[in-house]
Amino acid sequence: MQSTTLFLLDIAKLTLSGTLLIFIGYLFARPYLDQKLKVQLLDLKKNSQAAILPLRLQAYERIILLMERINPVNLLLRTNTPGLTLIEYQQILTSEIRNEYQHNITQQLYVNQSSWALISKLKEDTIALINNAGKSLPADASHIELSKLVLQHLSTLEINPYDAALVVIRQDIQQLF
Repeated sequence: MQSTTLFLLDIAKLTLSGTLLIFIGYLFARPYLDQKLKVQLLDLKKNSQAAILPLRLQAYERIILLMERINPVNLLLRTNTPGLTLIEYQQILTSEIRNEYQHNITQQLYVNQSSWALISKLKEDTIALINNAGKSLPADASHIELSKLVLQHLSTLEINPYDAALVVIRQDIQQLF
C-alpha cells in the first residue's frame, strides 16, 4: 500500500513539475509568439491594402464618371433627340439616370459609405429635378423647354450639387493616401 502511495506521489510530482515547466515555457514564448502574430497580421493587412487600393481608386473613378453622366448639363446634351415630346424625353432622362446608377451599383463595395450615400442622393435629386420640371410645364411643351427649365433651375443654385459632391469624393480619395 505504501509503495502504491509513493508511486502515485512520484507521478503527481512529475506531472506537477512537467506542467509547471510547460507553463513557464509558455510564459517565455508568449511575447515572441504575440510579436510574430502581429507581424503576420501587419503583412496580411499590407498585402490586402495593396490589392484593394487599385480597386478602390477605380471605384472612385467610376462614381465620378457616374456623377458626370447624371449631371443634367451633360445628360441633356448627350440625350438630346429632336422631335421628342416632353413626357418621352422625361422618361428617357430618368431611365438614363437609373441605368447609369444600376450599372455602377457594385462600386459601393469599395467607396466610403458617405460617398455612396451622396451619389445615391444626387441621383434621386436629379430625377426629382427632372420630374418636377416636367410637372411644371404644360403637357404639349417640347423637350427643349424641359431642358431649359432644368438648366435654369441649376443656374439659380448657389452651390452646384455636382461640384460639391466632387469635392467630397476627392477628399475621400485623399484619405486613401
